[in-house]
Amino acid sequence: MKIVISGLGIIGGSYAKAIKSKEPIELALECGAIDREGTAEDLRDADMLILGTYPKAAVEFIEKNGEYINKDCIVTDTCGIKSEICGNMVHLSEKFGFTFVGTHPMAGKEINGFSASDSELFQGASCIIVPCKARRKSVETVIEFVTSIGFTQTPIVSQLPHALACAYVLSPVCRNHKGFSAGSYRDVSRVAKINAELWTELFLENKAPLLSELDTLIDNLSRIRNNIANEDYQSLYRQLQAGRAVKEELNE
Repeated sequence: MKIVISGLGIIGGSYAKAIKSKEPIELALECGAIDREGTAEDLRDADMLILGTYPKAAVEFIEKNGEYINKDCIVTDTCGIKSEICGNMVHLSEKFGFTFVGTHPMAGKEINGFSASDSELFQGASCIIVPCKARRKSVETVIEFVTSIGFTQTPIVSQLPHALACAYVLSPVCRNHKGFSAGSYRDVSRVAKINAELWTELFLENKAPLLSELDTLIDNLSRIRNNIANEDYQSLYRQLQAGRAVKEELNE
């Protein structure tokens, strides 16, 4: 397959490195992750176009270059939210004649950019496939592609931990952990090293589902807080034990 990738950040760059397997715009060329810098003309005979950019940039790229995309090309994205981008991409696919299949790669790091990309990033990771009106054959092609570079397929919610981590490290006592922190602090705070521009966009575009999850989290935290304030041993114990039971049930 001839594949075009728009956006060489951690996800787009990792796609490029994974596609090129173990082979070693400038850094990508130097390490052999891509063959050359692409042009709009390359879209005319591309089998697949991977949009590795922020959601709005992905839509803008198609609006600008959609006329060059051939009718047999499968366009897919890597965005962490799907509702808005799928609606826009279905409309653009009907306008320009290509096929769009949405994906959400459940992989990443707390750092970003091409230097953070890794050919092994997707090994054993989950990838959500969103057909977006595409035919079954096209969906199966995308499934075969993502599994060929290491993905499995298991849906999961990923945005709430990022909101939680940011709120956690904004505590005035956070800096007191330096030199004294245990693994639990590092685990909770890891993803707070966030790409603010990207995640602001993702949070706002996924507003309704994320608000629902945040309301649930706030309610659970409030119950813990009130049980502690009231020194209600039994209620606090039951709540903590219920959390442990869920974790054990999930085998994680």
